[in-house]
Amino acid sequence: MSDAVQKDPSSILCDMCAGEERKVARKTCMKCEISMCVQHLEAHLTTPVLLQTHPLTEPMAIDSNTKCPQHGKLLEYYCLDDQTCVCVSCAIEDQHRLHNMKTFSTAHKELLEKLKAEQKDLQVKTEDDNMSLEKWEKSEREKLARSSVRLIEAVTNLRDVSLTSVQSSVSARMVSIRTSRSSMQAAQNEKDTFRFLQMYSQVNQDVEKAKAVDLRKGLEPGLQRDKLVLEIRQNGEKMVNQASNFLVSSLTLVDPESHLDVNDSSDLIFEPQTFNFSMSMSKDKRRIFYNTWLGQCSGIFLIQSTKSVPNHQRWILSLPSEGDWMIGLCDKKSANNPMNGPVYGLVCEDNHLSCVKNHAHPGTSEIQLKKLSPVPRSEKKKKVMDIPQPEMVEVFWDVKASRLSFFSRTGQYQSEKIVIIEATPNKCELVPFVRLGKENTQSSSMQEWKCSCGCSISFRSLFNRSYQASCPNCGKIFSGQFITEIVCELC
Repeated sequence: MSDAVQKDPSSILCDMCAGEERKVARKTCMKCEISMCVQHLEAHLTTPVLLQTHPLTEPMAIDSNTKCPQHGKLLEYYCLDDQTCVCVSCAIEDQHRLHNMKTFSTAHKELLEKLKAEQKDLQVKTEDDNMSLEKWEKSEREKLARSSVRLIEAVTNLRDVSLTSVQSSVSARMVSIRTSRSSMQAAQNEKDTFRFLQMYSQVNQDVEKAKAVDLRKGLEPGLQRDKLVLEIRQNGEKMVNQASNFLVSSLTLVDPESHLDVNDSSDLIFEPQTFNFSMSMSKDKRRIFYNTWLGQCSGIFLIQSTKSVPNHQRWILSLPSEGDWMIGLCDKKSANNPMNGPVYGLVCEDNHLSCVKNHAHPGTSEIQLKKLSPVPRSEKKKKVMDIPQPEMVEVFWDVKASRLSFFSRTGQYQSEKIVIIEATPNKCELVPFVRLGKENTQSSSMQEWKCSCGCSISFRSLFNRSYQASCPNCGKIFSGQFITEIVCELC
């Protein structure tokens, strides 16, 4: 290719050529800040010192874009940490001095290789995920279509049964009334006495039938109505189920993270780690009870699944309206004291919500642990949220994305996002847990009961779950079990 001057005005010309015979530049020396043609470039290519210390680039115009705005020097290096071009002063004096610096040519080569590797990974991911995404979309679309068809069929059947039955009943009742009217009118119009008397018996029967007709709305009482009511209820239950399935399918389609049924809550149970004798659990291990007569309520419970744990987990807890609690994830090995290890959760203290992110790992020093121990609220590194305390909290744990989402449940399908916490991946086994703490509202274990004779009976619980006392007036004996309240429940 000729070195003659090109007509293209964007061509970079050699800065060392004289007069009007300037040739097209082949390279630009970032050190000398000049562009050179083939002839003048030869010295840079044949002199070892110049070749090693003077970076050459494709022809480019040296202007403000190629110089450091802070130091006014030519940009010669690339900072891999900050992904920006820097000058020599930036590289050895300022904020980039401890960063990973490369020359332009080296950085170009390394980043190009990185892009090729990422392109390959992205291609594989795209092929796999596209297939998976298409399968999911097709499956959800078919599920939604089936749900909508069943719902429409259920609604249509219920409508037809109801309307047809009412229409038949109304028609039958109106026939009796019309018949009686016609009979009475015909009898009144009959002038012949003998014929009138012959007609009267039938007219009287028609009138009695009309008088017996129930003119209230709906169907007349009887076996037919009872049978139809039962049928409507059965069809109605099917319709409600179909509507529920349709609603779940719709929500899952647009917001799978919050509504995907990835873990049946009926398979979740509590596994106690620490709790005092004022607390107990139901036989199915899904409810936690607290007896206010037996002292302060405090305990830590893991939330376990009887099935294999998937990549996505969800649990819903009904929590006390009063008292402190914390729900989230903790290190399984330090479950007895979650704050000793990594813990991510939603905290309710003094009717205020806050989120906690503790990235501590096992082996943390005592000094660091003290910082994580309970301290006055003004010193806690938590974000207090000015939102109402929820009575039912839904937690969604995306294991792959290390993301923990909290929602306030206000109905069967209504939920409001509270906060999302990004958990730091670590080697610890994070497990769901709930920590309960409720101040005892009873200042004493002395209880008072009223006897039917009007006498007041006081007795002490003695920290057991049964009581027995007798009335000093009439001698009546009272005995039974203490009444407890549910403070936490898996929904």
